[in-house]
Amino acid sequence: MYLAGVLVRRLAQGIFIMFLTSLIIFTLLRVVPGDPVRLIVGGMAPENVIEEVATKMGLRDPIIVQFGRYMGGVMTGDLGRSYQRPKSGAISQGGVYNDPTRGDMAKVSDLILERLPLTLQLAAVAFLFAMLISLPIGIGGGLDPDGWPGRLAFVLGSLFVSLPNFWLGIVLALLFSVQLQWLPSIGYKSFVYTILPAFVLAIELSPFIIRTLTVSVSQVMREPFIDAGLVRGLSRRRIIFAHGLRNAAVPLLNLLGIQLSTLLGGVLVVEYIFDYPGLGQLTVNAVLQRDFPLIQGIAIVSCVIFVLINILVDVLATAIDPRLEY
Repeated sequence: MYLAGVLVRRLAQGIFIMFLTSLIIFTLLRVVPGDPVRLIVGGMAPENVIEEVATKMGLRDPIIVQFGRYMGGVMTGDLGRSYQRPKSGAISQGGVYNDPTRGDMAKVSDLILERLPLTLQLAAVAFLFAMLISLPIGIGGGLDPDGWPGRLAFVLGSLFVSLPNFWLGIVLALLFSVQLQWLPSIGYKSFVYTILPAFVLAIELSPFIIRTLTVSVSQVMREPFIDAGLVRGLSRRRIIFAHGLRNAAVPLLNLLGIQLSTLLGGVLVVEYIFDYPGLGQLTVNAVLQRDFPLIQGIAIVSCVIFVLINILVDVLATAIDPRLEY
């Protein structure tokens, strides 16, 4: 029953966070300088045309009215339609207002669902690489913090955290794609195009996992129940895997909840560097084009992902250690 209580409480908190995030982003987009209508109708359009289109689109209504109308659509699964992207797939640049495709703009939900699987694939591969790199280094450093494994964990963690993702992405692309021609680096045609950007994200994520594992495992291995296991005749391997790592997993789970959520922030830069057609690239283009509905839709979907990740982490952590509920 305690897991059900945790789940209900986290869901309620998640709904409030999503509502608050939507309100903040919706308001900020409408108070920053610049009028998206001018991009829609074209920079040379007369003011009366701009005002007519803005009024028709409801962009001159009070912000609270616009937000209420937008949230009403969100509750029914309608995230609106893009200001700049027609269904034809071309990106409008605001040149000719009477372009026939302008009355048939693409749904925001369709644009997001088209890109989201590639971003989730990138994030999943990056997470896998990060765990393959971090687990042996972090666990080894925690089991022997004063020996060379501990020093190696410290050096590698310090090195990884010092590498900017945009610099590392460019260097790896030049090395593995241009010089060695082992891996492609631009665009996406198959799964192999995911490897380089995923590795860049993994290096960005790894130092935090290494540090948390090293400290957590080191602390757990000093607990009295570890010595009690040795007295009872349990093998060191069994103590480490059945008791030590299980208890050390709770801080790691909490960290992963934070890092997986922030991973999407790193995806924005990495996807733009590698021209990877995921949600990050779509976000950058939407911001540059002031495509309000698309920005808002991406923000809501990202917030939902953040909330679900943190709910999953909380439930798993509580399942491992029920005391966390209290």
